[in-house]
Amino acid sequence: MRTARRSRNASEPSSRFVSLVSLCHHHHRRRNPAGDRKTDAAAQDGPAEEPEKPFELPTEDAQKGVQTIEAVTLTWSKPSLIAVFILMFLLYFVNAFQASILYNLIPYVTSDFETHSLLTVIYIQGHLHLCAAEVFYTIGFGGMTYSVDVITADASKLKNRGLAYAFTSSPYMITAFAGAKASEDFYEGISWRWAFGIFAIILPFVAAPLFVVLKVNLHKARQQGIIFRESSGRSFLQNVWHYTLEFDALGVVLFAGGLTVFLLPFTLADTAPNGWSTGYIIAMIVVGFVVLVAFGIYEAKLAPRPFINFTLLSDRTVVGGCLLCMTYQISYYCWNSYFTSFLQVVNNLSVSKAGYVGSTFDVVSGVLLLIVGMVIRKTGYFRWLLYFAVPLYILAQGLMIYFRRPNGYIGYIVMCQIFISVGGSIFIICEQLAVLAAVDHQHIAAGLALLYVAGNVGGAIGNTISGAIWTNTFRNALARYLPESELPNLQDIYDDLEVQLSYEVGTPERLGIQEAYGYAQTRMLAAGTGIMTLSFIWIFLIKNINLAKKPQVKGMVF
Repeated sequence: MRTARRSRNASEPSSRFVSLVSLCHHHHRRRNPAGDRKTDAAAQDGPAEEPEKPFELPTEDAQKGVQTIEAVTLTWSKPSLIAVFILMFLLYFVNAFQASILYNLIPYVTSDFETHSLLTVIYIQGHLHLCAAEVFYTIGFGGMTYSVDVITADASKLKNRGLAYAFTSSPYMITAFAGAKASEDFYEGISWRWAFGIFAIILPFVAAPLFVVLKVNLHKARQQGIIFRESSGRSFLQNVWHYTLEFDALGVVLFAGGLTVFLLPFTLADTAPNGWSTGYIIAMIVVGFVVLVAFGIYEAKLAPRPFINFTLLSDRTVVGGCLLCMTYQISYYCWNSYFTSFLQVVNNLSVSKAGYVGSTFDVVSGVLLLIVGMVIRKTGYFRWLLYFAVPLYILAQGLMIYFRRPNGYIGYIVMCQIFISVGGSIFIICEQLAVLAAVDHQHIAAGLALLYVAGNVGGAIGNTISGAIWTNTFRNALARYLPESELPNLQDIYDDLEVQLSYEVGTPERLGIQEAYGYAQTRMLAAGTGIMTLSFIWIFLIKNINLAKKPQVKGMVF
């Protein structure tokens, strides 16, 4: 273990450390299970002595963060481990509740800005204030989810990790119903603003206990001498510069900025004065592409600490997992963003009932992930599940093209959603396990970060495709299917979900709007289904790894 610099005040932890390490040299007496006493010349009067298992320490050459979490897991008790999983469950519950409400109410939020048809844009850029809120929310939500996923990985064996992720994700089963109903109550009774604002009060109280438990056990590890507090010796400004380089701030800005500027025009072109020939549309595509190229050059040649760990991409399993994640996200978001609006306008469902149908994935995956986690724990393998999940997902999404017709039977849509949920939930757990199984403990966080980047880029691309199809088909379809008397109101209908719902069910105006929805949605689904066929290739990149034979973490873990 590396020698840490310590002041005189650190002498007590140091002495504890020496006393703990000295336990490695102790022996204990144990009776042979068969009852016979084996003796040797030196010990005729008692049972043979066997050495005690050496006192375990954090990995010597690991990164500081890895050493820290290993010190915590080597120190804490089983009640602390259980408490951490319960607190992660509660944190996921609040996040899932918040996400469910956001999913159900965001069409009304954009309609308040009279830009319902730019629903997908806020996930790429969006309105000024709404965009700022979405950016802060995404950073906080994504960062918190990522942190909990890393802690889950650090606190579980590889063969149990699918089950651990299934447990921490299970709150979505509850919030699928509770969130949909709460969305309707907030929309009709209070306001959509309070639906989001209330979580600014709730979330800190739920997150604090998990932080405290981890900090207490870290302090315990320091007291026992397993890990020491080291001073960096840097000033505040030096720390700012250090972490700017460490977290590759310039690379993040180049990547996020370039991707945003490049993708936005594909959704906004239809609303531009001269369409695709508009100057700023062309400029955004060119500038975005140039910035993305600059990002690639900077990461490969200049970045001191590239935020994308390119060394991980030399492993085909990591590449396969990330490409599967990206493809799945592109396919899913090609159609999902307008789904609750479709259910309300075309299938005449209320906000809550549309939320229930739209949350089918959360309910099915919550149950299925637990089953899949147990199967993986029993067999030790996960890749074989993809041979079943990918064809099922493609079949179900293809069936949605047929069943997503105006005033069709909602039961068929629910059936397709169930099949999609079965396939999608298996994707999620297998993607994570593929990346985590291919790396050592030190690179768990980097592997998950790479997977998250791939997923977020896929989601952005999917929303871009969805927005591009919607803005280039829905308005034209409205012009075709609406009665001529309603054409003066075409822009209001196009921009506002509440205006669309204001027309009585069965009227020519409502039927015209429904036909326009069906025309746009079938094309979104066709695009998503076609893209998903790439997954057949990515499966064969993933190695058939036996999770049970790959130890990865230390200490008291699940």
